[in-house]
Amino acid sequence: MSTTGGGRKRKASGRRQATGEQSAGEGGPDDVLVLIAAAAAELAKLARRHKFEILEHLLAMARLEADEQLRLRRRRKLS
Repeated sequence: MSTTGGGRKRKASGRRQATGEQSAGEGGPDDVLVLIAAAAAELAKLARRHKFEILEHLLAMARLEADEQLRLRRRRKLS
């Protein structure tokens, strides 16, 4: 048996985004953190409803981390 094209990779486009630059259709970092926190909270509720206790706990921690990152970013903006 032979394999064809096994390790082929996509070519780089030559464009690089600068750190902090937004992609099309994606909000800024604050918007992303708010979205992550909301999604984690909803998923934690779903996990709780189905008694996935560890998963619920991990998702709650993810929500707390997103909230904390957002708080820290906002504090830095005020400085």
